Amino acid sequence: MNAVAELATRDSSALRPFRVNVPEAELEELRRRIKATVWPERETVDDATQGVQLATMQALARYWATQYDWRKVEARINALPNFITEIDGLDIHFIHAKSKHPNALPLIVTHGWPGSIVEQLKIIDPLVNPTAHGGTAADAFDVVIPSMPGYGHSGKPSKPGWGPARIAQAWVTLMKRLGYKKFAAQGGDWGAVVTELMAVQAAPELLGIHVNMPGVFPAEIDGAAFSGAPVPAGLSADEKLAYERLQFVYQKGIAYGYQMGLRPQTLYGIADSPIGLAAYFLDHDARSYEMIARVFRGEAEGLSRDDVLDNITLAWVTNTGVSGARLYWEYFGQGYFNVKGVAIPVAVSVFPDELYPAPRSWTERAFPKLIHYNKLPRGGHFAAFEQPKFFTDEVRTGLRSLRT
Repeated sequence: MNAVAELATRDSSALRPFRVNVPEAELEELRRRIKATVWPERETVDDATQGVQLATMQALARYWATQYDWRKVEARINALPNFITEIDGLDIHFIHAKSKHPNALPLIVTHGWPGSIVEQLKIIDPLVNPTAHGGTAADAFDVVIPSMPGYGHSGKPSKPGWGPARIAQAWVTLMKRLGYKKFAAQGGDWGAVVTELMAVQAAPELLGIHVNMPGVFPAEIDGAAFSGAPVPAGLSADEKLAYERLQFVYQKGIAYGYQMGLRPQTLYGIADSPIGLAAYFLDHDARSYEMIARVFRGEAEGLSRDDVLDNITLAWVTNTGVSGARLYWEYFGQGYFNVKGVAIPVAVSVFPDELYPAPRSWTERAFPKLIHYNKLPRGGHFAAFEQPKFFTDEVRTGLRSLRT
């Protein structure tokens, strides 16, 4: 290798400091577009069976255009150590927050869709600085939170191939590049799929994982739910509930997944219209939407109006609605909720308003080295975002046995 090639290799793996700085003109244009929205008529039903309701979207639009302040979350992000590094030809953005406590356990946390690093901002300090949040120094983590390819400030793949398995490999590369010889991984939604695939790949550096949307459904149960078959005979009460909830997801709740899985490029509307993007992001799952609708009616919930709009606005200012959607195309038909063959230690936290509450019976079968299983009293699909106290307690407890 000649000197020029050596320099290029060295530069491509460099950790480049990064700051978010959205030009004010872009924020003014966002507000202009919101105010210029062409609205459809109201839905013809009194519930959300036809999709995100007009009243919810108009309340969101009023707040977004007149009161919402992007600079607050921009400052929160910039108060943390942000970096970009190139992995396999693609720029990867990540937050790297180190603990002041010795022997902190390195942890890489992966967000989902329609999500971003914004989902994890509330859990960073409790994990990194546990003594300030009811924990002990022995609970400390070094936290790495990357933006998935095509999301946030990471690069947008220009060719196929950046599916969850490749992302899982990239995350191991990232952690090793940061100097970690041993680490754990955590994820929900797409983050759970990526994290479980990291565990399937079983890099020697990976000690174990924590997931809050575990893939536990046996193949025959997953297939039956997908087909719309009646509840199979012989299921326990917990298994029956999980089956019915998964069947609802497949039959009525995941229309967005089919669209993005089959034809993501057709979603020009979410790149052109901020209200189009927001409505698409809100129509994720019934329980999350119900909570968000209550938020925009002025009720106190696990999320605030700013929380919801911080995440949506990040996707808007980075124009990642369509690039993020392509992840579904990359993985379509390969199984989100099924058993994947994880053989390393796994901790599982079950939040009641998740897409499905994973039964202990199926969880134990899916993960032969299950080191933690717990059902929480509150929380849903975006657990770190909605219930950061429960979430951080679960991560601490669930991964405690991995510490040496």
